Amino acid sequence: MASPKPPTNPFFLLTIFLSLLSLSSETQPATGRKPDSDLIRLSCVHARYPNLCINSLSAYAGSAQTPNGLAQAAVSVSLSRAQNVTIFLSRFLNAETVSKRERSTLRDCVEQLSDSIDELRKTLSELRHLRSGTFRWQMSNAETWVSAALTNDDTCADGFKSVNGSAKMAVRRKISNVARVTSNALYLVNRLASTRGSAAGDP
Repeated sequence: MASPKPPTNPFFLLTIFLSLLSLSSETQPATGRKPDSDLIRLSCVHARYPNLCINSLSAYAGSAQTPNGLAQAAVSVSLSRAQNVTIFLSRFLNAETVSKRERSTLRDCVEQLSDSIDELRKTLSELRHLRSGTFRWQMSNAETWVSAALTNDDTCADGFKSVNGSAKMAVRRKISNVARVTSNALYLVNRLASTRGSAAGDP
């Protein structure tokens, strides 16, 4: 006579299932993270503001798949934010709560950011037309322009250090953000400049 089968414990079966599932996941390659996302993370890790670098470039993960693409994306982020802040400052100029001294500082800041925008546009154009034969010369131009843009951002922010009023905190916060993404852009441009044209994914 066969002995009766012991009753099946559902919790025991669940434990076995979870164990097998865990083992399976450990032996399978990770597929959740895209290679282009890894490129952004690895490229940003030594930037001055790494978390901001990763977050600001995440929207470009599908298109920025080379060091050149990442540099272009970073410059595009800086350009876009500089343009947005310039619009904000121009509107702030007409606010009744802005003092005469603030208004003068705001005008200077708008002029400096306008220069930054021009420099970032030239940089982006240069990065889009890199050639192996003129790579070093073109990258030297790009580094100079982004560095100048960062200097303009910092000069704008410094102008508000001695100004007290309603505009000070709001403007310095926005300018600081622009300066930080520009700093990251300069890092990625410098990183691209340290490579050869072919290694950067250029023709």
